[in-house]
Amino acid sequence: MSQGNHGGRPRPALGRSTPLLAALLVLLAGWFGWGAFEQWRQAGTGARLEQARDQAVEELHKTLAGQTAQFARQLELEPVKAALANGDAAAVASAVREKWGGVDDAQVFDGALSDAYADPAAFGYSRLALLELAMSEGKPVARVVRDGNAPRLGLAAPVRLQERPALVYVRQPLNPLTTVFDALDSPDSAFLGLRQGGFTIMRRGNTALGSGADALARPVADTGLRVVAEMPDMSEGPLGLGALACATVALLMLATAVLLLVGRKRLRLPVLRRGGEPVDADNGVTLSEALAQEPLPVVAARARGAGDGEGEPAPEMDIGTVPAGIFRAYDIRGVVGSELTPAVATLIGQAIGTQMQAQGLREVVVGRDGRLSGPELVAGLVEGLRRAGCDVIDIGMAPTPVVYFAAYHLRAGSCVAVTGSHNPPDYNGFKIVIGGETLSGEAITDLHRCIVEGRLQRADAPGGLQQREVIADYMQRIADDVQLDRPLKVVADAGNGVAGAVAPQLLEAIGAEVIPLYCEVDGQFPNHHPDPSEPHNLEDLVQMVRRFDADLGVAFDGDGDRLGVVTRDGRIVFADRLLMLFAADVLARNPGAMVIYDVKCTGRLADYILRNGGSPMMWKTGHSLIKARMRETDAELAGEMSGHFFFKERWYGFDDGLYAAARLLEILAQREEDPSEVFDELPDAVSTPELKVAVAEGTQHAQVALVVAAAQAEDSPFAAARISTIDGLRADFSDGWGLVRASNTTPVLVLRFEADDADALERIKGLFREQLQRVLPAGTELNF
Repeated sequence: MSQGNHGGRPRPALGRSTPLLAALLVLLAGWFGWGAFEQWRQAGTGARLEQARDQAVEELHKTLAGQTAQFARQLELEPVKAALANGDAAAVASAVREKWGGVDDAQVFDGALSDAYADPAAFGYSRLALLELAMSEGKPVARVVRDGNAPRLGLAAPVRLQERPALVYVRQPLNPLTTVFDALDSPDSAFLGLRQGGFTIMRRGNTALGSGADALARPVADTGLRVVAEMPDMSEGPLGLGALACATVALLMLATAVLLLVGRKRLRLPVLRRGGEPVDADNGVTLSEALAQEPLPVVAARARGAGDGEGEPAPEMDIGTVPAGIFRAYDIRGVVGSELTPAVATLIGQAIGTQMQAQGLREVVVGRDGRLSGPELVAGLVEGLRRAGCDVIDIGMAPTPVVYFAAYHLRAGSCVAVTGSHNPPDYNGFKIVIGGETLSGEAITDLHRCIVEGRLQRADAPGGLQQREVIADYMQRIADDVQLDRPLKVVADAGNGVAGAVAPQLLEAIGAEVIPLYCEVDGQFPNHHPDPSEPHNLEDLVQMVRRFDADLGVAFDGDGDRLGVVTRDGRIVFADRLLMLFAADVLARNPGAMVIYDVKCTGRLADYILRNGGSPMMWKTGHSLIKARMRETDAELAGEMSGHFFFKERWYGFDDGLYAAARLLEILAQREEDPSEVFDELPDAVSTPELKVAVAEGTQHAQVALVVAAAQAEDSPFAAARISTIDGLRADFSDGWGLVRASNTTPVLVLRFEADDADALERIKGLFREQLQRVLPAGTELNF
């Protein structure tokens, strides 16, 4: 019996196509269901890994505490105490070995460590560092050391050997540490390891993942050890959906398939509306009609931000989570977790990629320093850059100057260094170069506006990603150009920053004898803060230079773009005087060349440059501002008081503390005099370091503007001075100068003073103090 038409339209004939459509839906449901299962499985793996990591941290802490406590008890045993009282070092070592089972060896060293320092390379720098740590801590300590051509557990404790200071050293196998990992339920598909500095002591699971394992690392108290962990790459669900969304889509598809297969015979489908008219459910339902009843969330997710080429932030990211305060004058910088997260890094990467695409640029180099948060921020940054259609070249962990070098070497022209520079361990950030220009000021705040206004490029297909190793090329490029005329003994202090992975090898490659200090890369910076512009951070370097009778000590900041120098007699050579030495060398080959320096540099620098045939130019503080000025003026050399040095002659014009160290050693090796005598020849004056006055957040620029206005008044005590206002207020008198400027990174006023003698210095400081007291709020502490 024929059936009539409804609404004048023939009813759709599902017939043989119904099973095919249902089968297709079942296959798709299986695809989405598998995606949900895989993501849930990986989430379970991650939970197991984190539990194993945290258990390892706890057990290792207990084990090491137990070992040091047992060491202390061994030293209190009567045979050991008697041998110590008699001054018999051999008997002490023998008693410890006899009474403490499992000990490989025991030795006693004099408190001056004369045997160790006689040949530190043969003795072992890690053992030497352990003994020095025990002496400074005044209690038993434990570290993993290299002893007997293999890693061992070393323990050291200070003692009195017949009233003379001495140290007892004990060597054990690593079994107490490795057995901790044997009892852990760690997934085989993930990586779990124990690391000290840059050395991985033991590995479990998928060892191929170890290179990025600092992302989930946790320190083992204050032992210098950390348990590192890494998950394999998380597989995304179909169309980028999460586990819950995949499961939901799978269930909807299965339900639709059931409707298609059994709905005509067993179920009375709800009345559908087509064009406002009722449709009998017995006519069946087409695939498009079934999907219309239960619209899939994936349709909305894919439609957003992918259609018009301008794009929007990914749906799962809230642009409100990107704080404006991290976009600074010279770079992007913030606290990891609260201000900087992988999601924020993704949006920043997409904003950088958007600006690159607007300039017709596509390739970008990405590298990171040694901070523990680096791997996860790089992952977010790379995702954002690729989302904008950029091709990313990831060079891994490398100093910031190596990232800059890679942009030239690989002909990318653009790069992003993920680095917190000299900030504390919980900070990180981004230094950005687009098309050869280092972003600063408005160019950086434009990135934030691009994010909050939703002007983010989203390419039809993500950009490419490749890994490259360039550190060897960087060192070869320098060694091919710089070689020392005579060997110099140098102590290199990296402060556990990423420069430690390059500096010793680089300086040895140019002909120096290098004694490394804190060159193990450790994102916690356990020994001192990696900022060579602060004198107290150079105290250990001064001590090591004296101990080894080295010619010089060099220090680098956290990402290797700044240089600090100390002499054999313990004096700090400030950056403005180093710039004199560099200028004389560059000008000998390039007479008349421009040399740029910042407002904090000595007043004697301009005269020195002029006497050596150069053209001096004072400019604003800030590495990106200096580089921009170099491009405008075609200067051959520039430097900042903070330790940034920029060589265009024979180099690329970016700030590079490692290259600056090589050029400094080259100059000193050409002279017959001792390096200290070379520095003594440079003009000097009585000066202060940088002084800082704290003010209310966000008011520093306004406060300096008031000081500048007061100084320019007719009755100002600065009337006899030559005033410069390019960056705050600098007043140059006939016998000295003073400076006050607003910090672009923290709420402080930065001051510095220099004069011919102490009396003139105090007079100039008094003038500035008087002006600041007039304009600053009552109660502001002026600590100078």
